[in-house]
Amino acid sequence: MSTQTGSLTSGPLPCAVPAPMQVMPYTASAPRSGTRPLAVEAPVNLVYGSVPHAVMMATPADLEDFAYGFSLTEGIVDSAEEIRATRVEAGPDGLRLHVDLAPGRLREHLARKRAISGRTGCGVCGIEDLAQLPRAGGRAASEVRVALPAIARALADLDGAQRLGAETRAVHAAAWARLDGGLAAVREDVGRHNALDKLIGALMRTDTAVDAGFLVITSRCSFEMVEKAARLGAAVIVAISAPTSLALERARSYGMTLCAIARADTVTVFTGAERLTDGA
Repeated sequence: MSTQTGSLTSGPLPCAVPAPMQVMPYTASAPRSGTRPLAVEAPVNLVYGSVPHAVMMATPADLEDFAYGFSLTEGIVDSAEEIRATRVEAGPDGLRLHVDLAPGRLREHLARKRAISGRTGCGVCGIEDLAQLPRAGGRAASEVRVALPAIARALADLDGAQRLGAETRAVHAAAWARLDGGLAAVREDVGRHNALDKLIGALMRTDTAVDAGFLVITSRCSFEMVEKAARLGAAVIVAISAPTSLALERARSYGMTLCAIARADTVTVFTGAERLTDGA
């Protein structure tokens, strides 16, 4: 199942574009002119069965992964098999990401469709009641154990794996690390939710065993990020920045391991420390 690109595009869509700039010192030195790559941020309209569902501001890379991950974490599908194909069309106002669902799943989706617009940061725009806050349900059944040196290795390798981040300094990344800390997959996007959705989509499409590794995210860990991880079935999240109170509450309720403020020499464990070992 591969993404088909609409006729208005030719080849891969650019993820970074050059922009003229001047570097101006605070001293009396002359400014330095040049160009700097900027991360592309484009509106991506996810469309199910010809019916628009959501407009997300995203980096136009790995859009098939995005379609799968978004569909899972939004509760539109429960498995990769319920998506039959995806297709990208480029137009003057942005991109349309068509997701072809299995007939029964499409009927269920359209029956409960809700409008969402422009969700790049908050993750809950468009809901009408507090009871509609996302909740994956269930507890992490994984008995996975993660060695602290594996976390250190994943963090050390992540910088070098963020190609678009190194080029633009303007995107987030989400990675899947194997139990030895080696990075199996990395996805980047201007939106932290999008980066995680893309990663989840990649793991879905390759049928990756979620009890054979852990998630690493470069952003803060909000409750939406925990919810997405729970939908995937991941038991361990490592975040570069701090978690929110609701993220911690949800992680505890799901029996997940939440590590944050991850640095080269330390990681802070907020819940689920029993899954971590010293690697001996």
